[in-house]
Amino acid sequence: MRRDQLEHAIRTACQILGVPEVIVVGSQSILGTYREEQLPPAATMSVEVDVLPIAESNEETARLADLIEGVAGEFSPFEQTHGFSIDGVDLGTSALPDGWRNRLVKVQTANTTAPSEEPQFTGWCLDKEDLCVAKLCALREKDQNFVGALLDAGLVDAAVIAARLPMVPERFQPGAQRAIEWLAARRTA
Repeated sequence: MRRDQLEHAIRTACQILGVPEVIVVGSQSILGTYREEQLPPAATMSVEVDVLPIAESNEETARLADLIEGVAGEFSPFEQTHGFSIDGVDLGTSALPDGWRNRLVKVQTANTTAPSEEPQFTGWCLDKEDLCVAKLCALREKDQNFVGALLDAGLVDAAVIAARLPMVPERFQPGAQRAIEWLAARRTA
């Protein structure tokens, strides 16, 4: 995926929901920090953008996520036309450490600007280390490859990731502990 596709996804998700901003929580949120040419190929392989609507309750967030999914999700005409999908997610999807909202990275560019030339749509992308925490708590092979590629390229800080892993909600603690062990094994390898 490319940065311009991320921006397109942000604009589309905002238009579907009729809101000025959304949060991007999946692997493609790395494009909020780095452009695709700065990233290893393993970091841009995904063809889906995980969007977390901003709402008053998780129930409303889930309803809005379903709306995004129905219009631009996998197998939709949007995906067929643009080559990527937008997956709506709710707050229970990602293992996010305490303070993650304070570290979001703002994406607001010409591609998210309305014809009036004033920025209209904003995507808030996860901080690069918070993203790695979320990916490692899932601890799937593709997530390990993603984080491993970022670590190998020197684009994320293993010590920051390790410090934030214990800060995820309790239900994600088993995954966080496995992730801490995975990070430690990488350092000794």
